[in-house]
Amino acid sequence: MPDDLPPGPTSPVLTPERQEEFVRLLNGVHPLLLRYVMSLVANRHDAEDVMQRASVVMWKRFGTFESGTDFVAWATTVAFYEARNFQRVTGRSRLEFDDALMQTLAAEGAHHVRQWAPRMVALEACVEKLDPSQRALVESIYTHGFEVGEVARQQGRAPQTIYNKLNFIRRALAECVQRQIAGATT
Repeated sequence: MPDDLPPGPTSPVLTPERQEEFVRLLNGVHPLLLRYVMSLVANRHDAEDVMQRASVVMWKRFGTFESGTDFVAWATTVAFYEARNFQRVTGRSRLEFDDALMQTLAAEGAHHVRQWAPRMVALEACVEKLDPSQRALVESIYTHGFEVGEVARQQGRAPQTIYNKLNFIRRALAECVQRQIAGATT
């Protein structure tokens, strides 16, 4: 990460309170920002690199962030420009979009970042409502990363049977999350 940041406002030295505020805010949104960056660079390893670079830039410029304003909007803007810079420097983007389209996509992505936290809370509540065998299947595939074929072999079932069960569970979870979100907004 070069220390020669593009021209911009310089940040004053951060007080211990502001340093603590930065760490608290960044830790609170880091998983969401990482998902956002992954949507821009489409590779987890590259997204983690971009997040490290973006975090350094945010730290250096945190003195320009006004406390009490929208940290997610500020952080996603920094992350967006770091992702664009990463793609430009590494030449890893197979697709070339003009800046207007990239900014539209980034704004939409930032909007979705704000919706992920409530959806994750709803999803966790819905997973808890599954019967134990359904929850065990979901956890083995999505939490522990087992292959469907491996789970099918362990259960003595055909892989298609496991796929069918997963499709049923996914539909039920999607409906449950929608109900949870709708209930929270009314």
